[in-house]
Amino acid sequence: MIAYITRRFLYAIPILIGVNVITFALFFVVNTPEDMANLALGAKRVTPEAVERWKAERGYDKPLFVNAEADGAARLTDTIFFQKSIRLFVFDFGNADDGRNIGHEIRTRMWPSLALAIPVFLIGLAVNITFALMLAFFRATYIDFWGVVVCVAMMSISTLFYIIGGQYLVSKTWSLVPISGYAPGIDAAKFLILPVVVGVAGGIGSGSRWYRTIFLEEINRDYVRTARAKGLSELTVLFRHVLKNAMIPILTGAVVVIPTLFMGSLITESFFGIPGLGSYVIDAIQAQDFAVVRSMVFLGSVLYILGLLLTDLSYTLVDPRVRFE
Repeated sequence: MIAYITRRFLYAIPILIGVNVITFALFFVVNTPEDMANLALGAKRVTPEAVERWKAERGYDKPLFVNAEADGAARLTDTIFFQKSIRLFVFDFGNADDGRNIGHEIRTRMWPSLALAIPVFLIGLAVNITFALMLAFFRATYIDFWGVVVCVAMMSISTLFYIIGGQYLVSKTWSLVPISGYAPGIDAAKFLILPVVVGVAGGIGSGSRWYRTIFLEEINRDYVRTARAKGLSELTVLFRHVLKNAMIPILTGAVVVIPTLFMGSLITESFFGIPGLGSYVIDAIQAQDFAVVRSMVFLGSVLYILGLLLTDLSYTLVDPRVRFE
């Protein structure tokens, strides 16, 4: 097990390097440091001296990858890529282009993101599996047919419809909860109820339909027919056998998502005014703040790799046949 985990971490290093290089290259293909300076200074006519001063203050006055004017190792280290991207591997995120510490922002904003993402994940998982089990129980009936129709219809509706419709109906028309905003502590509940409901509703269609397919595939297995032949009820077969043996594909979709909950929801946080990491990324993209974008992309890559590792390790808990040598 230890050797397997070590190999997976070693495999992750070239992946993270590749993500880092591609993110860096794509960003500077779209924007040059001069473009970033002009945008940050916010003036139509900016003097060249002001642009150079802005670049020097933030370390963008160096070459991108290779400094031909330097000697020795400084040819690679005295560059924007090395000073801005390599230190991410020790989780030194540095400062944003507006001067704020990115690490502090991440530690502060992660809690609103988790306060939204964890209820959406747990409630959504329970609702989707329960609804899918109901459709599997009433398979080949009108309940199953119309349940699938509802799932397809919900899949076809954009998340923005749920957000805007929920804000208009629940917040503006009924005035049950605030339309947007956030408050620390226990007061956060009234701001999170609607985003959580919207997040769960937006995932019911695709999630339930996927779990229904998994359960129907398991229902046709030989061990299920054997269980029925022994006289077990259909509910017992579903919960004791079908659900248990369907845990591997369920874990594949669920466990890999857990680390990414940290990153927040880009659209939901922006529309509901929640100061989480999702809205932080949106604001950074709009401001073309490369320091924040590269940090969040790198952090997301690390969390996704950890999610895949957790998925593999969780297989040993539900399937005794899986062993890592």
